[in-house]
Amino acid sequence: MTDTASSAPASVPAPAPKLPPRWFVRSAWVVHRALYRVTSGRFGLARPRPGKFGMLRLHTIGRRSGEPRVAIVSYYEEGEALVTMAMNGWADAHPAWLHNLRAHPDASVDLPDGPRLVHAREVSGLERERLLAGFDAFHEGPAMAEYERARRRATPVVVLEPRAG
Repeated sequence: MTDTASSAPASVPAPAPKLPPRWFVRSAWVVHRALYRVTSGRFGLARPRPGKFGMLRLHTIGRRSGEPRVAIVSYYEEGEALVTMAMNGWADAHPAWLHNLRAHPDASVDLPDGPRLVHAREVSGLERERLLAGFDAFHEGPAMAEYERARRRATPVVVLEPRAG
């Protein structure tokens, strides 16, 4: 006699959503930076709104070079703090700006309504899960946690808190 419970197929998690090819992601970055530069900053930054992430320019100091570095990243607001994910176009490697912030957490950002001084902190545990889920209000499609499954490591979530100065 066979045991039907043990022969039932195991629950297999759904595959992670399909990600765009790396060449497409890198091309989009180049076009975005060029659009910002060509329009003298009139286009390229945006406030978050339902269905759309905000875009900000993050100014960091290179961890090894000590030179200023700039990256355009997506974000949403949590009170006065800005929340972003340290993803590198969903590649497995973390972006350079994350390593820069780990070495020098005081940074500045350019927002559509002007510059702001910030202090970065990486979050973990329940706070990370809550803030990662917060991104879901700003895009259509699968949850961000589903996209994260396409990476071999967890995507760091970084909070940029206002600082005086």
